[in-house]
Amino acid sequence: QVQLVESGGGLVQPGGSLRLSCAASGSIFSVLRMGWYRQAPGKERELVATLTSGGNTNVADSVKGRFSISGDNAKNTVYLQMNSLKPEDTAVYYCKYQGIKRDYWGQGTQVTVSS
Repeated sequence: QVQLVESGGGLVQPGGSLRLSCAASGSIFSVLRMGWYRQAPGKERELVATLTSGGNTNVADSVKGRFSISGDNAKNTVYLQMNSLKPEDTAVYYCKYQGIKRDYWGQGTQVTVSS
């Protein structure tokens, strides 16, 4: 089992920044990649960014240049730095752990971009 604890969401004005954190614990030795997804009301969940165990990153075109993903192996934590936030970035952001045998999801953290 893998447990994921997300933090860092909140309310921010357009143009502002937030950093999301996702700390993994449990049987984390078989990770393939970790990533962030988001789901806005009435929309499907979509990929935001992923980070492989080898350090390769993938960032969605919609946030490229504004968001970045990084990890701290010592803390088993992955981060999503979000800059120049827009109202359309408003969503629940979910952390995903992709393991060899199965995937795990965090509980989600709300990000609201509004003036």
